[in-house]
Amino acid sequence: MRFERWNNNRKLVVNTGGTFKAIEQFVDRYENIAISGMQYFMFVRQKYIDVPVRFNTRIYSCILIQNNIPYRWRGRYNEDTDLSLRALKDGWCTALFNAFLAHKEVTMTMKGGNTESLYEIENGRLLMAQSLQKQHPDVTKITRKWGRWQHSVDYRPFKGNRLIKKEGVVIPKGVNNYGMVLVKK
Repeated sequence: MRFERWNNNRKLVVNTGGTFKAIEQFVDRYENIAISGMQYFMFVRQKYIDVPVRFNTRIYSCILIQNNIPYRWRGRYNEDTDLSLRALKDGWCTALFNAFLAHKEVTMTMKGGNTESLYEIENGRLLMAQSLQKQHPDVTKITRKWGRWQHSVDYRPFKGNRLIKKEGVVIPKGVNNYGMVLVKK
């Protein structure tokens, strides 16, 4: 896995821990961000305008979790989506960073992980979608996308969850690049 910075509509490989430091310092400003993480590189497209951070949505795989939240991993499928939904339903916030991207292999393109136990078994994708719908029927539908079964979650009910800044926190003005510099190759 590699990490990228999305800046001025360009995806740039990052060879420093600055991305992690930036996310941690952002999250530490607030009392109620339960889960945060980096967006997958394939979901941020160059030449399209998007926000640097999206709030109150699912956080997949590359996750920073606040240790004092009362939720733990459960189930066999969609554990990250389930964890995000339980936190959001209780009024917590999530922060998905588009400014920093996790460059992971696209699902079903390599062996390992859930490939044999989920994606390659008959109706595995449908079982996965049904599992999340059973856990969260109020916001989850089952659909077909890209020729396969998928879950579709409506995150609109959580848009009202608001960040609560920690007392005494002063957010500095200006840009902090956390040691990241552009290097011409």
